[in-house]
Amino acid sequence: MGRPADHVTEDPADRPAEDPVDHVAATPATCPAGAPELFTWEFATDPYPAYAWLREHSPVHRTSLPSGVEAWLVTRYADARQALADARLSKNPAHHAEPAHAKGKTGIPGERKAELMTHLLNIDPPDHTRLRRLVSKAFTPRRVAAFAPRVQELTDGLIDRFAAEGRADLIHDFAFPLPIYAICDLLGVPREDQDDFRDWVGMMIRHGGGPRGGVARSVKKMRGYLAELIHRKRENPGDDLISGLIRASDHGEHLTENEAAAMAFILLFAGFETTVNLIGNGMYALLRNPAQRERLQRSLDAGESGLLETGIEELLRYDGPVELATWRFATEPLTLGGRDIAVGDPVLVVLAAADRDPARFEDPDTLDLARRDNQHLGYGHGIHYCLGAPLARLEGQAALATLLRRLPDLRLAVEPADLRWRGGLIMRGLRTLPVEFGPLPARPVSDATSHL
Repeated sequence: MGRPADHVTEDPADRPAEDPVDHVAATPATCPAGAPELFTWEFATDPYPAYAWLREHSPVHRTSLPSGVEAWLVTRYADARQALADARLSKNPAHHAEPAHAKGKTGIPGERKAELMTHLLNIDPPDHTRLRRLVSKAFTPRRVAAFAPRVQELTDGLIDRFAAEGRADLIHDFAFPLPIYAICDLLGVPREDQDDFRDWVGMMIRHGGGPRGGVARSVKKMRGYLAELIHRKRENPGDDLISGLIRASDHGEHLTENEAAAMAFILLFAGFETTVNLIGNGMYALLRNPAQRERLQRSLDAGESGLLETGIEELLRYDGPVELATWRFATEPLTLGGRDIAVGDPVLVVLAAADRDPARFEDPDTLDLARRDNQHLGYGHGIHYCLGAPLARLEGQAALATLLRRLPDLRLAVEPADLRWRGGLIMRGLRTLPVEFGPLPARPVSDATSHL
């Protein structure tokens, strides 16, 4: 659930509500002959052949995005790693030399008007250094480790809700609610308010579609709620992450209320969809690779954890939740992969392409859960490396391991060709994942999960 990392969707309000990528902007005239068509439904289903072509023929590739914004796509591992750590590539949208029609199309819709821009995704040092240091004091490995029993409790509680049915949609019934309830608990959102958060975040990632403009309205509602919650936590702090953000200080520095609200917002939003996709993409990959799935089940049955730990990293590399890292903007002229990048140009690092680069990974199109040399870029690299990677790993491991243990005969309920991927620019995830399995006896609902 990569919390304040480089994980944000593009502006969904700029896409049609039901078919977000079924139009493709004209490819610039400088595009190499034979270049694949990008951002179609076919591309969304399996982008890896197109990325392989780009890595070989146009590794730093200028193209028009569905929103109309022109940007550079970086697809080779070495170039991607360089770009992710290059201080000349700013995270601040103010550095975008954007034409009028592109204004506001490079972030989360509504965050500007809601004063939610001051989070780790949109700032550079020294402000980034200060905020990350302060937030790290609240978001500690110890806090994440202590949260493991609650994650397991939520995981089992969600499975209990559909286990007796013998069928489920693993996105809607499991991968979607698990991280939203988990991060709400971690932040300190009262359980009676958590369904509101589920609705707001669901609209923000267009889960199941929705009216245009609903995303910005959801951001506004969430901003208002967070402001009220922060005020309450200031008066009555607890042992939760928002209280920790409020208390966080360094040499007398404190997070302002806007900064605290923006950080809570990005912790919730940025980490949520990444975990949905990690669980969905990961389970789908296991179902499509039965030998690997059986190997993992045997390991889990033997009480081992090593293959689960390396397996999560491999699933992040093989078909990870974040297809492209979020926006960067050149603050001075630079050369990347032999191409000249002008001041103000947007640069998008294609993590999905870099993590299948045969120059870095042996047999990269093969899923190998035991892969050891696996320095994937799924959580970024450099100063913007995902602060919440430990929590993401915790949730992903708990979710997949519990599904395999409790539902060992889990199988796809539809043909793979019938599955649809959510069309977007940054994230990669399935809309639905229908499965079948042998029904389990119903278990009593515990008080701790009765709100699910």
